[in-house]
Amino acid sequence: MVSDLAFHLASRGHDIEAIASRQRYDDPSARLAPRETVGGVRITRVATTRFGRTFLGGRAIDYLTFYVTAWLALLTRRGVVVTMTDPPLMSIVAMFAARRRVNWIQDLFPEVAEALGVLRGVGPLRALRDLSLRTARANVVLGDRMAERVPSRAVVQHNWADGALRPIARDNDGTFVVGYSGNLGRAHDFATITGAMRLLADAPSIRFVITGGGAQLESVKEATDGLANVAFRPYQPRELLSESLSSADVHLVSLQPELEGLIVPSKIYGILAVARPAIFIGAADGEVGNMLTKNDCGVVVAPGDSAALARVIRDLASDRTRAGEMGRRGQALYESRFAPPIAFANWERILEEAARG
Repeated sequence: MVSDLAFHLASRGHDIEAIASRQRYDDPSARLAPRETVGGVRITRVATTRFGRTFLGGRAIDYLTFYVTAWLALLTRRGVVVTMTDPPLMSIVAMFAARRRVNWIQDLFPEVAEALGVLRGVGPLRALRDLSLRTARANVVLGDRMAERVPSRAVVQHNWADGALRPIARDNDGTFVVGYSGNLGRAHDFATITGAMRLLADAPSIRFVITGGGAQLESVKEATDGLANVAFRPYQPRELLSESLSSADVHLVSLQPELEGLIVPSKIYGILAVARPAIFIGAADGEVGNMLTKNDCGVVVAPGDSAALARVIRDLASDRTRAGEMGRRGQALYESRFAPPIAFANWERILEEAARG
């Protein structure tokens, strides 16, 4: 998301700098250059510890050192500062370094940590975070439910998918492929999914392909050990995303209901872009659930109901015409509301208004 927007703004003649760490998301041992210019964007990478994302304690230390070094870098910058929410609470750090700020909220912290049982007693932290939101020029959120949770100045602007994504026709090999692509994180419900996998183990034409990684990957592998209808693949490079996403007939998306309004699973945009339907395991009245139901481009299944999920998959596998029509409606929705040119134009307007104050 950041790269797409930064490169677009630079191509439009804006002076853009990205402040990041020297690690890669999945490789804390990486030694990226402290300074670099890519696509007209100046990149400054500050030093941090390198424990990585394997355990929460090490990740917290990496975050703390990034807060300090990023704050020092921001002190000498002018212009509009856009803060992200990974690491969380960057809005607080920026509040003490920059006057013109826009917070780009991908998830609401500390509420997410509280909902997952990772943190308790977050009242003072939330109060400080709320102050950083109230004093910003704008708080960009990913949907209406999230806007309701932000104390002030919320602007709804959905994420998008890679502009190069396109549907690729699948070879008709007689199988019906159910995909899950992306992060297998703590916020997602996989018990319902693995239960459906076991219920469909006697359906040789239905296959599950899990592409990605994350905190729950190993537990999902353990829960599906011995099932011949489940395969795992690592994260795919960006240039192969069209092929990877199009290799499934339907995609799974999940979110624990208590996290509605705190997180929006951004994988939904790539699914829509390649004209595939989605099955959402989560709240029917949530951001993704509403989107799929209202536009008839997917199906919603209640968390914990593995039998219903298995039934929906069997129904779609036996009526591929219906699945294809759902996918085409989803692609039309994406192109009319979420495509990169629409998002970029909205973002440019948001930042110009923030610059004017």
